Amino acid sequence: MNRSERRSVGALAGVFSLRMFGLFLVLPVMALYAAQMDGATPFMIGLAVGAYGLTQALFQIAFGTLSDRFGRKPLIVFGLLVFALGSVVAAMADTLTGVIIGRALQGSGAIAAVVLALAADLTREQQRVKAMALIGMSIGASFLLALMAGPALDRWIGVSGIFWLTAVLALGCIAVVVWWVPTPRHAAGDPGSSASRDYFREVMANAQLLRLDIGIFTLHMVLTAVFVVVPFALVETLGLERDSHWRVYVPVLVGSVLLMAPLLILGMRREWTFWVFRSAIFIVLIGQFVLFTGADQATLLIAGLMCFFIGFNLLEAMLPSLMTRLAPGYAKGTAIGIYNTFEFAGVFVGGALGGILLGLFGSSGVFAFCVLATLAWLVVALTGRAPQLRNSVTLRLDGEIDLASGSIEHSLGALNGVDEVTVLPKDRVAYLRVDESCFDPEQAHAVPGVLAPD
Repeated sequence: MNRSERRSVGALAGVFSLRMFGLFLVLPVMALYAAQMDGATPFMIGLAVGAYGLTQALFQIAFGTLSDRFGRKPLIVFGLLVFALGSVVAAMADTLTGVIIGRALQGSGAIAAVVLALAADLTREQQRVKAMALIGMSIGASFLLALMAGPALDRWIGVSGIFWLTAVLALGCIAVVVWWVPTPRHAAGDPGSSASRDYFREVMANAQLLRLDIGIFTLHMVLTAVFVVVPFALVETLGLERDSHWRVYVPVLVGSVLLMAPLLILGMRREWTFWVFRSAIFIVLIGQFVLFTGADQATLLIAGLMCFFIGFNLLEAMLPSLMTRLAPGYAKGTAIGIYNTFEFAGVFVGGALGGILLGLFGSSGVFAFCVLATLAWLVVALTGRAPQLRNSVTLRLDGEIDLASGSIEHSLGALNGVDEVTVLPKDRVAYLRVDESCFDPEQAHAVPGVLAPD
């Protein structure tokens, strides 16, 4: 990356991760906080935990579409203002309904798709995968840090103080967007960065991508359901006060990262990727089964959490990469938008169902549901053969060449390592699906009619 790209990606990664950090901070303490408020029922507690997921899912595509019309930065600033407003509402609420409204407002500032689109606008195509990976890593780091910091901050400033802190962080992010992130002179021009009906239908009909969408939905549904009941288990089984839960989360999360790292490294090897992916789902399943059978025993509670987070962290790292590698290059933006919608829908469903099941069957009912959901996902992941992992390469085409003859497709398709060629004449773009181990980019740029990279 050049200097401008590093500055842009670094700033956007900071904005994205700080916003998610604010959402995640209350996750480990929200259930206990909500239980002490007026009008608390198991279902309402579940809504307080997962309400932001519903509004995130509902407004993802709307924010992305509006950003195409009014610009990326204005929509990001607007979304951060909505997020800050939701934080203030939640901080000042003295009833559980008020907290839920605040959490829903937080999620309404759904800027995820807009941030990723702006990152695409500000980076060259050949640097875009690296940019998305850095943003994804920053989100993962914010999740881990938030789960460890949330209980400690609860001890010092309380949950209402955490909401005030997230409002301040959002306003700080606005300053970064306005004064630090460059304003693109034009959009990246990548047709895959915006949704269309044809792309939407194609992505939704792709069984491989749909399996990943179901996977991220299930993973975040289970995560949110777990955090509806685990805080109560830490109080009842370990006798920990709400502000001492960090004593469990810190060693469990640090240990899970250290233990999953060798599997993640192994999963980077193409021949092992899907074996590791399926193994991670199985590890989550084992963790949920241990929690189901032994959440009332200290050793099994901690072991179950450790096992769950090993699998969760591994899947959080692998799923976005698999999505970008399996999605058609020309519809990658649509695929990621659908993927994000499934993710946040899972957050809401997990919170709502977790609350309902907690009220009807207690914590064992919630863990049983998580076991069944994860088992169903494992069955889905095991069906069908593992697809070949390929990278997508975007080539800009000369406006003077004739694309109707099909000669450019033939020339590009004959290159070593090219599996598939898709030409979009209107956009003067060619997408190649390539085996990176034997594909030479210089050879592709030498084809007549293909423009040299910027």
